Amino acid sequence: MPPSDASTTRALLRLVRWARPALPRVVAGGSATLVASLIALAVPQVLRWVVNGPLLTDGSRAAVVQAALLVLLLGVLEAVLVWCRRALIATPGTSVERTMRTDLFRHLLDLPVAVHDRWSGGQLLQRSMGDLHTVRRWMVFGLVQLVVSATTVLVGAVLLLVTSPLLGAVYLCGAVPVVWLGFRFRQDYKVVARRARDQAGDLATSVEESVHGIRVLKAFGRGEDALEDFVRQADELRGTELDKARAQSRMSFALAWIPETTLAVALGLGVWLAATDRVSVGALVAFFATAAVMTRPVESLGQLLGMTLDARAGTDRFLEVMDTAPALSDPAAPVALPPVPAEGTRVELRDVRFAHGAGTREVLRGVDLVLEPGLTTALVGLTGSGKTTLLQLVPRLYDVTGGAVLLDGLDVRDLTRRDVRGAVAVAFEDPILFSASVRDNVLMGVPVERLAAMSPQEADEAVRVALDVARAGFVHRLPQGLDTVIGEEGMSLSGGQRQRVALARAIAGRPRVLVLDDPLSALDVATEAEVTAGLRRVLTGTTTLVVAHRTSTVALADRVAVLEDGRVTGVGRHADLLATHPHYRYVLTAEGGPDGPGPGAHPTVPDPRGLAEEVRR
Repeated sequence: MPPSDASTTRALLRLVRWARPALPRVVAGGSATLVASLIALAVPQVLRWVVNGPLLTDGSRAAVVQAALLVLLLGVLEAVLVWCRRALIATPGTSVERTMRTDLFRHLLDLPVAVHDRWSGGQLLQRSMGDLHTVRRWMVFGLVQLVVSATTVLVGAVLLLVTSPLLGAVYLCGAVPVVWLGFRFRQDYKVVARRARDQAGDLATSVEESVHGIRVLKAFGRGEDALEDFVRQADELRGTELDKARAQSRMSFALAWIPETTLAVALGLGVWLAATDRVSVGALVAFFATAAVMTRPVESLGQLLGMTLDARAGTDRFLEVMDTAPALSDPAAPVALPPVPAEGTRVELRDVRFAHGAGTREVLRGVDLVLEPGLTTALVGLTGSGKTTLLQLVPRLYDVTGGAVLLDGLDVRDLTRRDVRGAVAVAFEDPILFSASVRDNVLMGVPVERLAAMSPQEADEAVRVALDVARAGFVHRLPQGLDTVIGEEGMSLSGGQRQRVALARAIAGRPRVLVLDDPLSALDVATEAEVTAGLRRVLTGTTTLVVAHRTSTVALADRVAVLEDGRVTGVGRHADLLATHPHYRYVLTAEGGPDGPGPGAHPTVPDPRGLAEEVRR
């Protein structure tokens, strides 16, 4: 349902929050423009005096020269005021856009992961770039010109009525169909304006996905399919833009044709009135000169109204994001984390429950698990059992919907998110690297306060140790070594190289708790064992939780937890679980390892002693 005009006004008024610092200069610039417009309306009154005075009487030549100089002075003053508008408004307008864009990005960083799943990257990019650019252009140009044009038309209409009430009434008769057409224009245009913004976001998403997935498109020869989808979406956007252009052209045509028609009628009537001495020649000249000054503001009203509705659509899309309240927030009175205990941090999950939304099935249904200080716990389960979800609850990327996650006895919800994420480092199976140097990517894992206190030598040593533990020495063979910019999302590196750099990033901060979502899946077993040994050596006292997708990973852990149907059904040593836990044996022997077939499959369960011997070999 299209929003009402009242809601349009309310939405645009909310921009005052960001525009307030620029308002004094915007108002000053608008005032300068308004005065310039009023000066333009004063020129016809000078012409009226000249015609009725020196030109039609025995007035002196000096009076005509004085009138000409007055018109020249008014013209120069008008030009100066127009220049003042541009000088006053241009800079604060860009500052407002920058502030809005910064606030949007800051808010996006504060929103939980679940919210980012709702909006695609292209939509968010369009909202932060194209939409805010449209809003800024309206704030510094469209709004000012709309107010000035409307005021000019209103004052001009009053002058027309004062100059000749009859001719003024004829001219104003054209306002009736213009108002009706303007109402229809608003109803039609605001719908297509919003549709165009949404389609532009979808088109940006298509480009983003195609660029990120270019290797897949090339490998499977699906470039033409991607092109067809892109062309289809581009055609849809083009069609919507044409609908906008048609609506605006109809309005512009009406705003040009109707006033000109009424002027033609007024001209015929005015000549008759002048011939019968019911109106002076000077008044007739002033009437049509005033109407000429009003022509441009009248014709621009359609474009300015369209710009306003475009800004409304952009504002709505911007405010949709800004009005999304973060599901995760810091407590009003946060508790400080105590110093790291000598034996390491203890992590407890007490009756943890989690569902992705109200009314959806719980992924975790009462998980009880203790991660002993300084030990490595492997989490094993079938695909869909909730392993990755459980891992994301520890650094509070999501909040539990029931139960609690404790760090050294403190609920993570009682701590600031900065403290929690400074204590818990994460490395994901699908690593994301940034378009920055190797050094900067690794140092991203060091908490900001600690990094600020480091000297350059200390920072380089932290990077060296982290890369050594992650067996990422290949970075020193890159063209610029640690200063090599690895490219967007690290796609210039292989999968295993990206995983090792991402692991080094998690290690560099020497976290209390290390959460690993099978970050070494692209490594061979021997390298994985070396990395695990390095972690034990360098991160002594660090409590580690690792999702295990390979038997070799399980065998390297101190303890193993079995996640089954949203609950932990077994905790113990690898060999003990092999002997006593049927589901654990099923997970390890299912085709494809822990992420094998679902519960409907019925693999043959081998003798646990034989499996243990096979793992050792």
